[in-house]
Amino acid sequence: MERRNRRRRPATGGFRPSRPVPVVVGGEYDVEIESLGSRGDGIARIEGFVIFVKNTKVGDKLKVKVNSVSRRFAIATPVAQGEE
Repeated sequence: MERRNRRRRPATGGFRPSRPVPVVVGGEYDVEIESLGSRGDGIARIEGFVIFVKNTKVGDKLKVKVNSVSRRFAIATPVAQGEE
């Protein structure tokens, strides 16, 4: 018996290799806050990688210390205010 009208499954996108994360836990980096997240945290980027920083506002330039890192983002705290 021949099957007709068999539905094909949509493509899932295939394999996508992940980029290496450009920050490490405990590392200190100079960043500029570009925008605010939905919870009010400042958002900075290093090589396109998102870093959330509490108690900051857009335009702040500061040094941050990374507390935790996941595949898609990092969480950091301010260490010192940068020079304007």
